[in-house]
Amino acid sequence: MLLWLAELFHYWVSGFHLFQYTTFRAVMAALTSLAFSLMLGPWTIRKLTELKVGQAVRRDGPQTHLVKTGTPTMGGTLILMAITVSTLLWANLANPYVWILLAVMLSTGALGFYDDWKKVVYKDPHGVSAKFKMVWQSAVALAAGLFLFFVAHLSNTTTFIVPFFKEIAYPLGAAGFVVLTYFVIVGTSNAVNLTDGRWVGGFAGGIGVWRVGHFCVCQRPC
Repeated sequence: MLLWLAELFHYWVSGFHLFQYTTFRAVMAALTSLAFSLMLGPWTIRKLTELKVGQAVRRDGPQTHLVKTGTPTMGGTLILMAITVSTLLWANLANPYVWILLAVMLSTGALGFYDDWKKVVYKDPHGVSAKFKMVWQSAVALAAGLFLFFVAHLSNTTTFIVPFFKEIAYPLGAAGFVVLTYFVIVGTSNAVNLTDGRWVGGFAGGIGVWRVGHFCVCQRPC
């Protein structure tokens, strides 16, 4: 959104040229998310505590985790809101990849929200069934794979390049690309779920910081 506004006004204010640099917008997006989280984070935690939106702990896990019963859950909503707001403000919204990334994130986030909602409302520590999760994740992953394949502008976009060996590349074709996309999305979604939710340890937050930091440094922002 801000990139579009900057393109309208950069003829009159030279400072708006900064918005053309992806590095500038990436840094500003990160700062926007940080400010959003710092401002709304404490309020969100207090509100969730007041509403008694607490975690139901599985009885078949370590007994030391039983003390975490009632810990505020659904905090992922704040993370999704911060990412969505900063993306809509600073990303190039003419880029279709931005929208598919947001769609995948919000779709899998909605699954997590529904899972937490069942745990809170029905006091069921198991949440939604494994079959329901797989069907939801599979639908999202297959839709994303097909969309990405058909909007790819270059043949290299659907080519698998072996890391550290750029001269070794394998054209995936439609089926191979969709299958790879499926395993990446479904695998990542379940890996995060197992890391963060299986033992009610909140480990995904710390791990996520390192992974997101890696992508911020190594990947070209949109």
